[in-house]
Amino acid sequence: MTPSFYDEGALVAVLTTQPLDRALDYKAPEGGCHLGAFVEVPLGPRKVLGVVWGPGKGDYDYAKVRSVLRVLDAAPMRDEMRAFLKKAAAYTLTPMPAMLRLATRAPGLGDPPSMRKVYRRGEAEPDRMTDARRRVLEFLGEYGDLAFTLKELAELSGVTSSVIKGLVKQGAVAEEDSPRDLPFPPMDPSRPGKALTDDQARASSHIAGAVRSGAYGTTLLRGVTGSGKTEVYLEAVAACLASGRQALVLLPEIALTAEFLKRVEERFGARPAEWHSGATMTERRRIWRMVGQGNAQLVIGARSALFLPYQNLSLVVVDEEHDTSYKQEEGVLYNARDMAVLRASLLGAQVVLASATPSLESWANAESGKYTRLDLEARFGPAVMPTMATIDMRAEKLPSNRWVSEELKRAVNQRLERGEQAMLFLNRRGYAPITLCRACGHQVGCDQCDARMVEHRFLKRLMCHQCGETKPMPTVCPSCEAEDRMAPVGPGVERLGEEAVELFPDARVAVLSSDMYGSARALKAEIETIAEGGADVIIGTQLVAKGHNFPSLTLVGVIDADLGLQGSDLRAAERTFQLMRQVAGRAGRAEKPGTALLQTYQPEHPVIRAILAGDEEGFWRAEAAQREAAGVPPYGRMAGIILSGPDVAQVFDLANALARNTGPLQRVGAQVFGPAPAPIARVRGRHRVRLLVKAGKGVALQSAIAQWVGQVRLKGDLRLAVDIDPQSFY
Repeated sequence: MTPSFYDEGALVAVLTTQPLDRALDYKAPEGGCHLGAFVEVPLGPRKVLGVVWGPGKGDYDYAKVRSVLRVLDAAPMRDEMRAFLKKAAAYTLTPMPAMLRLATRAPGLGDPPSMRKVYRRGEAEPDRMTDARRRVLEFLGEYGDLAFTLKELAELSGVTSSVIKGLVKQGAVAEEDSPRDLPFPPMDPSRPGKALTDDQARASSHIAGAVRSGAYGTTLLRGVTGSGKTEVYLEAVAACLASGRQALVLLPEIALTAEFLKRVEERFGARPAEWHSGATMTERRRIWRMVGQGNAQLVIGARSALFLPYQNLSLVVVDEEHDTSYKQEEGVLYNARDMAVLRASLLGAQVVLASATPSLESWANAESGKYTRLDLEARFGPAVMPTMATIDMRAEKLPSNRWVSEELKRAVNQRLERGEQAMLFLNRRGYAPITLCRACGHQVGCDQCDARMVEHRFLKRLMCHQCGETKPMPTVCPSCEAEDRMAPVGPGVERLGEEAVELFPDARVAVLSSDMYGSARALKAEIETIAEGGADVIIGTQLVAKGHNFPSLTLVGVIDADLGLQGSDLRAAERTFQLMRQVAGRAGRAEKPGTALLQTYQPEHPVIRAILAGDEEGFWRAEAAQREAAGVPPYGRMAGIILSGPDVAQVFDLANALARNTGPLQRVGAQVFGPAPAPIARVRGRHRVRLLVKAGKGVALQSAIAQWVGQVRLKGDLRLAVDIDPQSFY
């Protein structure tokens, strides 16, 4: 049995975050160290971060083994976390150091804590009492000896910072220096939540009971848009917090957090920890440390929040579980939804997968009995589902530079006359997807990728959506050198915004696209302004489909409903169905009924018909039957092999060598397709070639792939990545 403590001088294996193929032996430092301890160790001339992973191998001269430099002041990594990282690495075929980097994504873990001013109840009484002062003192009295930052105390007691500073001068509030890594204010699960409908009460009672059981289970919470799924799972969070354990809510988009954090604060009386790319480095370090010490009860975060060092995690909610942003497409290739289920199964925790339009994988798991399924069929309160209709664009006679049909224009004008909001949806960022020379036909491409550059008029530049490369808008054709012949072709949301300003000159038009805002905070602020009535016509990409609540929005017009049906992606129909239903669901979420109009050149397409009919179960059954007949996910297994390098011939030579020697895959009955150039064959100057592996449902695919790719040696700048369960095929 592995010891949990190693005395000074004992050999310990330390897994570092460096790209090595194994853990390294070190001597335990003075005072010894625990299994799972975060340590700093020498590696060549450098000092690197690592974790004590177990006893050392002892296959090296003991006298030459170097010592651990120091043990960091952080809670040791728990057994379940090490088990989770090992299993996640084995499933995704990821080297362990890369998994450890995911679990230590907080800066300055080894630094001594810096200081900040904090405030708690002082011993004196103020010379006179005002309502504002009373709120501060009552709040501090309610939380006993807990200290708060100036900003937290001002926000939570509803006063300005000058009120608190005045109380400090009189000794009624004490100002102290404290380490920055402070515990988060306690959440109060006993505060009353919103009144629930019978449907909601049944669902929340079931999930809360499952949380209290302390056993593993996964529940698919399917509810139509606006049915109050959030209120249901917040009751499960309350049950989790009441039992003294931690909860995690994953959201697919940073912009969703502002409205959600307000609801959480109303429900539990305090702000939770917020983990995503918009958080400051100081906040990230504080959250990482406090989660590990059990001093952050609830975390709201993006997919990487799953790798925080929870002390007693009991509930994971994956909101909008179908969303493709839960799949990480660079570095460690993992799906946060699947990893949430894996981590919960190791912990004996509950998972709630919430969506109005579940992924086919989750739907199939519920159908087979692997997951419990709970349905919310009605919208909350007076709101009803929007009526839906198509606009047949084949009958429209629009000029080549117009995209809003006359019928949709009339519908928007009706809403504007009534003082309501309308949304025009187009799932294309930027101004125009192609910039073309009218003299020679040349299309401006990226110098680093095989992709067309997209005009972003807001930024006054062309941008590659694959690698992020930008260049100024050309006035002269790069091919034929003709002047003033460059023209934008096709619409993006910025161009649609221009059209909306022309069509609706008296309306306030707001364009919502992630690349038009300098920071996540700016984007969140704009969404809040729009929700409060700060715009009449909203132009948006898929960003607006994700859970936002605009109470005055009664019309959604989809400019190009056929866009997602193009291409050979096996999930094209599913994604189009989900996106259209989600976007339509933004309309009529309050008292006023909503309408969704879909502009389409294929009104008879089965997906478009299923969207209009609202027959979700019929759609899933038909889609499932097609996938099962083809033996593809979720009724079969797939893996993508992506080879890349600066020399296309070398990349193809490597790919062909793999394709000729498929013995390990043949032994498990797997098929190999390719090699072929990836749909986008060059990204950031690297040529990309793909192979696709397809196998039966119960096949041990990872071990076969590991043997197969282990046959080739990667020389020079060649790279090989394995994508288990690929979500996209670019």
